Amino acid sequence: MNKEKEVCQVHIDHDHSLIGELICHLPYAIFSVALGLIVLSFLSFWGMDNGGAVNKKGLHMLFHSFHFLHIIFAATGSLVTFSRFSNNMIKGFVVALFSALFFCTLSDIILPYLAGRLLGVSMHLHLCLFSELHNIIPFLAVGLLNGLIMSKHSQGNKGMYSVGSHFAHILTSSLASLFYLVSEGFANWSGQMGLLFLLLILAVVIPCTFADVIVPVLCARSRKDDEKYQAGKH
Repeated sequence: MNKEKEVCQVHIDHDHSLIGELICHLPYAIFSVALGLIVLSFLSFWGMDNGGAVNKKGLHMLFHSFHFLHIIFAATGSLVTFSRFSNNMIKGFVVALFSALFFCTLSDIILPYLAGRLLGVSMHLHLCLFSELHNIIPFLAVGLLNGLIMSKHSQGNKGMYSVGSHFAHILTSSLASLFYLVSEGFANWSGQMGLLFLLLILAVVIPCTFADVIVPVLCARSRKDDEKYQAGKH
């Protein structure tokens, strides 16, 4: 039991199974979505989402801010995880780049959009990859640079980093998802808060787990002759 608890904290000496990682990330998702709902509730109380054009524009701005920050955490986390199992940093950059772009879009936009439609809301689909690429590129570049720097740290420092980064990663994703929902059509979210809470947990935990752990580990371990992979087996 103690070993399982330690594994969930630092993600070291872990088999990185899908179920195991989802279970380890689930508490982060629950607390981060709950905190996101608290933030959104205060903003609603202050009248930011009362349907006015200015307020909707403000919420749309908040979505973009947290979506861009989410890309930093996703790119950094993916590259740091990849570096634990492979020295091929060129491949690591490619994996982290595409992982961050795909899973951030999935978590912050596609799944919240589908959740809103599932709950009967006429949502507007806004894809930042097409309209905000000039803003995405700097955040993605900083995330990759940060991941490169973090990959040079000791395993102990990486483990300490993973605890805070997982929560920050999922929290920024939760806030981006919530602000996307409200700014793109789900103004009366409070009436379906329970179902929304459950759907957002799924929308956040699955993509973030794949981006942070599953995809980089699988891609790193695809090279059986990699020295870190072989060392990890002994």
